[in-house]
Amino acid sequence: MRAFVRFRLPDGELVELSHGDVIGRLALVALTLDDPRVSEAHALVSLRRGEFVLLGLRGGFAVRGRPVQEAVLRPGMSVEFAPGLVLEVDAVQQPPDVLALEMPGLGRHVLPGVVSLHLGPPPHLAPRFEANAALHVWWNGGTWRARCADADAVDVDAGDELPVGDLRVRFVAVDASGGLTTPNQDAALAAPMRMIVWYDSVEIHRQGHPPLTLGGVGARLMSELLVLEGPVSWHAVAQELWRDGSPEALRHRWDVTLSRLRARLRAAGVRRDLVRHDGAGSVQCVLYPADIIEDRT
Repeated sequence: MRAFVRFRLPDGELVELSHGDVIGRLALVALTLDDPRVSEAHALVSLRRGEFVLLGLRGGFAVRGRPVQEAVLRPGMSVEFAPGLVLEVDAVQQPPDVLALEMPGLGRHVLPGVVSLHLGPPPHLAPRFEANAALHVWWNGGTWRARCADADAVDVDAGDELPVGDLRVRFVAVDASGGLTTPNQDAALAAPMRMIVWYDSVEIHRQGHPPLTLGGVGARLMSELLVLEGPVSWHAVAQELWRDGSPEALRHRWDVTLSRLRARLRAAGVRRDLVRHDGAGSVQCVLYPADIIEDRT
């Protein structure tokens, strides 16, 4: 099955792009946008952990009116490269499986574009090149490559094993819709989240996890934070949730609700910094560049 993302251009034309294709102003790129506001090589389509991601190169773009440098591409999404120059994601065809790395003491991790393995103890991964790592793995656009310290690079695929120190690393194929990670993974390796905000409920969708649905006052608290998209005083949010009560009662309700919400997220394996309280009166939902909010309120 071929993996691609299909864009609908402003004139209605449909264009399919694959991993490594560039969007820009030049005629030699995969998708040419003939507009002086677009850079020569403006953005790159990249396949990461089984999802298509748009990465800003020499220019940025906007999703839901917010300037970003990276976004997971979903059907129906609108990407604005310049005011009035909007491309719609018509369809996304993901690959049937993706490559993962597993090792004793580490668990199984779907591979990002570049990853460095440190033996520790404890063993851990970093989603970038780190020179002192015991093993580097990267995608070159056609094959996966791996290189142990002081050794030549080799091609790797599902079923291959490599000796790294006294341990062996194994590469396995996992379903693209169910790629596994471990609870102790680096936060930057966490799967992007798609959050649907209904106000009285919030849905959190993550690759490899069943959807998490929040309800009640906890959902309303999180809805307020997601829609605001930035730090805000806890008191301002609490007054929206509870219209009456003394300051002491308001604070008690707030503390109980926030504690229960964070416990629910933690039990579901949602990253700990999604709802962050700075201890000085401000609270916010921390969003990574690839996270998506759909406001249905």
